[in-house]
Amino acid sequence: RPAANASAAAAPAVLSENATLSYRSLVYRLNFDQPVRNAGRFPARPDVVLVVQVHDRAEHLRLLLESLRRAAGVENVLLVLSHDLWAEELNRLAARVDFCPVLQVFFPFSIQLYPREFPGHDPRDCPRDVGKAAALRLGCINAEFPDSFGHYREARFAQTKHHWWWKLHFVWERVRALREHAGPVLFLEEDHYLAPDFYHVLKKLWALRERECPECQLVSLGTYSPVRGGFAGRADKVEMKTWKSTEHNMGMAFGRDTYQKLIECTDAFCTYDDYNWDWTLQHLTVSCLPKFWKVLVPEIPRIFHTGDCGMHHKKSCRPSTQSAKIDSLLNSNQQYLFPEAMSVSKRYSMAPLSPHVKNGGWGDIRDHELCKSYRRLQ
Repeated sequence: RPAANASAAAAPAVLSENATLSYRSLVYRLNFDQPVRNAGRFPARPDVVLVVQVHDRAEHLRLLLESLRRAAGVENVLLVLSHDLWAEELNRLAARVDFCPVLQVFFPFSIQLYPREFPGHDPRDCPRDVGKAAALRLGCINAEFPDSFGHYREARFAQTKHHWWWKLHFVWERVRALREHAGPVLFLEEDHYLAPDFYHVLKKLWALRERECPECQLVSLGTYSPVRGGFAGRADKVEMKTWKSTEHNMGMAFGRDTYQKLIECTDAFCTYDDYNWDWTLQHLTVSCLPKFWKVLVPEIPRIFHTGDCGMHHKKSCRPSTQSAKIDSLLNSNQQYLFPEAMSVSKRYSMAPLSPHVKNGGWGDIRDHELCKSYRRLQ
C-alpha cells in the first residue's frame, strides 16, 4: 500500500484497479489525519488561511508558491493545498514549502480515483452529443438527464465545480486546524500570483470592511484586466461594488458568516445547470442567498493571473513569461506597496446581478446528489 506521506508516492496517469483502491484509502487517511507540515516551526495560530484549488499545472503552482514565499507576513498564514490529482511533482512542490504551515487535502471523488465509473467517465455513460431520443434507445445510464442544451455530462468539466464545493465545506467544517478560526479564508487557484503586500492589504481590507462596510460579505484581491498606468495615488484606494463572478472570482476572501449563508444554499448550488462554480454563485446571489453580495476591491489588485490557458483557453502559454511581467510591474511600483491606510474611493450604485446565461454541463442527477452529499460526509 502507498506510503501515508503525501510526498512519498506517485500515481501513474491511469491506475490499475488495485492502485486506484490504494490511492483512495491513502487520500481518505490523509484527509482524516490532516498532518500540518511546519506546524512546530510556526506555532502561532494563523490569522489568515489561504486555500488553493490545485489541478495539474505544476509550473503555475511553483510560481504561486514562489510569490507566497516572498510575501511579508506569510508566517501568519496557514496554506491549504486542495488537490484533485495525486502527482509526485505537485507533492514535491508542497513538501518544499518551508515558510509557513501547510496542509494538503485531497478531493476524494476525483476522476483519478474513479477513472471508469462516476464521478469519472463510466463507459456506460451517454456520449455528450448523442441527443435524448438516441440516448434512450441506446439505454446509456444517464439518458434521462441531459443538460439544458441537450448535452450529457463530461467528467472533466464537472470535476471543478465538485471540487470547489467539497473544498469550501471541508475547509470550514472538517479541517481541525481551523476549528477556532475567526478571520478570513482567501480562495485561490493554482494559476494565481501574489503581490508581496497581499497579506498586509488583506488585513487592512478586512479591518476596513468591519468599519466601513459590514454589509460587504467578501473582499476580492484579484482582477483579470491588465493594470494600466502606475500605482501612484491608487495603491491605497478601495472600491465598493456588487459582486460579479467574472470580475471578482479571483482571490475572494470571506469569513465564517458568509460561508454559513452559502452552505445553506447547497441544494441551489448543486442543482443549478452550470458547470462553472463562479456563475453558479452569481445565480445564488439572486436566487437563494438572503442578500446579493457586496464586495470590497482594491483599485490596484494584489493577486494576478499567470494562466491564460485555463479550462476555457486553448492557446499555449508560458506561465513564467506572465509572472516576469507581473514582477516587473510590481518592482516599478514598489514604493506604493504596503500602504499605511486604505480608504474607500468609490461606492458604486449596487443592485442584484443575474447570470446573463446558463452554461449547462450540469444536468446529471448523479452530479446533483454527489454535490449535495458533501455536507453529510464525515
